[in-house]
Amino acid sequence: MPARRTRRRRATTLATAVAAGIVFTALPASAAPGGPGAGDPYYPDDGNSGYDVTQYDVHVDYDPARPRHLAGDTTVRAVATQDLDRFHLDLVGFQVSSVTVDGTPARAVTREGAHELVVTPARPLAKHTRFSVRVRYSGEPVGEGWHPLADGGASVSGEPHAATAWYPANDHPSDKATFRLTATVPEGWTVLGNGRQGATTSDGGTTTFRWYEDRPMATYLSTIAIDKFTVHTSKLSDGTPVVHAYSPGAVIDPEAEALLPEVIDFLASKFGPYPFSSAGGIVIAGGDGEGPLALETQSRPTYQGSFFDSSMVHENAHQWFGNSVSVADWRDGCLAECFAQYANQLWEEEKAGADLDNGFYRAMLEDSEADPGFWSTRLYDPGKGRELHEALYNKGSMMLHALRRTVGDQAFFDTLRRWQRDHRYGNASWAQFEALAQEVSGENLTGFFGAWAHGTTVPPKKYLLPGSLGSLGQVG
Repeated sequence: MPARRTRRRRATTLATAVAAGIVFTALPASAAPGGPGAGDPYYPDDGNSGYDVTQYDVHVDYDPARPRHLAGDTTVRAVATQDLDRFHLDLVGFQVSSVTVDGTPARAVTREGAHELVVTPARPLAKHTRFSVRVRYSGEPVGEGWHPLADGGASVSGEPHAATAWYPANDHPSDKATFRLTATVPEGWTVLGNGRQGATTSDGGTTTFRWYEDRPMATYLSTIAIDKFTVHTSKLSDGTPVVHAYSPGAVIDPEAEALLPEVIDFLASKFGPYPFSSAGGIVIAGGDGEGPLALETQSRPTYQGSFFDSSMVHENAHQWFGNSVSVADWRDGCLAECFAQYANQLWEEEKAGADLDNGFYRAMLEDSEADPGFWSTRLYDPGKGRELHEALYNKGSMMLHALRRTVGDQAFFDTLRRWQRDHRYGNASWAQFEALAQEVSGENLTGFFGAWAHGTTVPPKKYLLPGSLGSLGQVG
């Protein structure tokens, strides 16, 4: 996206940076700074322009006896997408003690707005240059994704914002990167993260845990969870390692845990191969009550309290829709939520013999008759805020079932598998999905998507009740 150039009031410089020897100077008039936002229509200040991140290497020290304090040392590896005299990182709070670019202290560091860390390197970066920026910081995590646990531990989950509560990032899903986490805690505590577990070492009363996510990840899908976890390990049918972790007080349900391989095998049969090198879940208890009940943190979803079937199917369906193939911007939320919710219906259909036409779809039609606002939210570009997800869950899963009845099972599931194959580990837009569904089915679906994805009223009967749904009759 083009850089977003806005005038912002310059915040005070960092006293801690002065102590570290960083000098604050004005940029020359010829400077070519990266922008302070990626230009998302809903969150224009999220993310930054001028560079693409390739890897985050996050080191943190956390002592639950001091639950309001985290010490971080994060290296962000990136490629400049323009000649770059200055660039932004997103970070909420903390005192920043030092910033280096390719090992050299930054010429200037400032804070702007709610979460901008503005870095001027000692030397400008030419377009296509690979560079690394290392940020050392400490203090109380205050971002919305950081959730203290009752016994002093913590868990990170949140959408669209979570990462900037604990490390500097280019915080927009369009800039995905691999992720390395190294976390040191007192002995007796455990740290969970994304991806595969690396070596765990102990020294002087502390334990250091290492986690590696080797597939690109949107920042809001990264997580750290610190608690006195009970940890169970197993494998999927293909040997993929599985790690489940339970906070003290969380429900340990062996039957639900044992169901995960079946869930992933089922989803793979519909969407294509499981996209990541590890799986499992993090079940927390005693949180601050402000986090989501479940979130699709990459490779290892986070749940509050316990596993339950529908949530397990939904969050793991996100590993394909939302995680492997991520939204281009936040207007495309249906590409994640609509498909994850419909996965629940597919599971019930196959595992419980549910009649989706006369069960799920009929019930949704009845709900829509009782709720005048049911149809008022567009599925593409629904507006800002998680409160709109109910429309993506209900109207969205209805749309996918109607699409399936319009094009037939073969074309429908071919489209879903092709979508995953074509965009694996990348980003895509709703417009691209519409185009692919038309290409695979060979049908003109302009009217269908116009009514369902872009409309705010009950779709015409031919789109609302296609194929076998026609026997349900008209509504409204």
